[in-house]
Amino acid sequence: MTQRGRRNQASPNGPPASRRLDADRLAAANLRRWLTPGIGVKRWLLLTFVGLLLLALGVAHVIRQATRDLEPGGLFGSLLDTVTLQFLPYPVRGLLVVVVGLGLLAIGAYRTIGALTAPFLPSRGGGRLVELIYQRKSLARGPRVVVIGGGTGQSTILRGLKEHTSNLTAIVTVADDGGSSGVLREELGIPPVGDIRRCLAALADAENLVGEVLEHRFAGSPADIAPAAGGPLGGHPVGNILLAAMTQLEGGDFEEGVRRANRVLAVRGQVVPAAATPLTLHARTRDGEVFEGQSLITKTRNIERAWVSPADVAACEDALAAIADADLIVLGPGSLYTSLLPSLLLPEIRDAVAASPALRIYVCNVATQDGETADLDLAGHVEALVAHAGTEVVDVVLANNRPADPATLRPPSSAVRLTWPPSFAAVP
Repeated sequence: MTQRGRRNQASPNGPPASRRLDADRLAAANLRRWLTPGIGVKRWLLLTFVGLLLLALGVAHVIRQATRDLEPGGLFGSLLDTVTLQFLPYPVRGLLVVVVGLGLLAIGAYRTIGALTAPFLPSRGGGRLVELIYQRKSLARGPRVVVIGGGTGQSTILRGLKEHTSNLTAIVTVADDGGSSGVLREELGIPPVGDIRRCLAALADAENLVGEVLEHRFAGSPADIAPAAGGPLGGHPVGNILLAAMTQLEGGDFEEGVRRANRVLAVRGQVVPAAATPLTLHARTRDGEVFEGQSLITKTRNIERAWVSPADVAACEDALAAIADADLIVLGPGSLYTSLLPSLLLPEIRDAVAASPALRIYVCNVATQDGETADLDLAGHVEALVAHAGTEVVDVVLANNRPADPATLRPPSSAVRLTWPPSFAAVP
């Protein structure tokens, strides 16, 4: 057996030396984390210590007054001398009392905090309390970021951003009309909830568990609701049903229903719909054909102009407030015409983004999408965005300049060509 193998071999009297060393390092790291400035714990521990010190001084003063007139050499006096360690030198006695007192105070505070917070930790085997506190405090000081879009692209970028700030707002399109969202939209009259569900799962603290639950689909297909297809819930994700239920609990107020879902799922930031009214997306191609509905437009090529109806829908107040207060506004990534533009086609949101002092970044997709963005290069994506929303909504364009792995592209999709600069023109 090698020397390393002998070192790591389990001892009959305890855990392996390497495991004990890792535990010691973890304990030291946790101690340093407790002492990190700004965590908001040390000040209250100091206040508690000062309070206990004053309490001890008061008790000592009372005892001194009560024992001042005791007869020297009496039974009670001798017992009191023993309890107060009078047989030890004064410096040793004082130091011993201080050390024992601090030790008991530390152990008591640690055990008390642990007992009070254990039921609220994400999991029994999860991160330590100090890690959770540090994470919350650190992320709460992060920049205020607004992400506008929808679809898989929006939820993907949210997963990355939530590691840097908890001041996140996802403004989600409400123009989807396909799948489970389309069925619920038609039957209940609520805006589509599929993209909102994905964003809630992405921003949840316990993302793996919450995502697994919200994304679970009942057996069957929502396009064919029948007992043989899985019953009335066939094909619907749990998250969509939850959002529909939240809306009904709020008396049909969709915006308030989404707010309640944010609280129930303890998301890091907030998810808000672009509007509380379902939108219908329309598009006209270069040869004059007009298409209606997101699920149809996503397969349409050569789109020249897009618009939504009703055109006078008011944007959600939470969305407008978040844009006005943002440090950074991220547009995309996601399907250009069916995920990003529907929100920016609302006049209130478009004007709020244009007037915002925040840095506005457009994140272009890595690959083209068969149908709506087929054969569009980088300049073409930016031209379409600016033609519909204006030049004031973009300050910076972020694009991928590394060759995409062909294995990750689904034919006929291809990597977006980095053609630049765009030529800006108004929508006909």
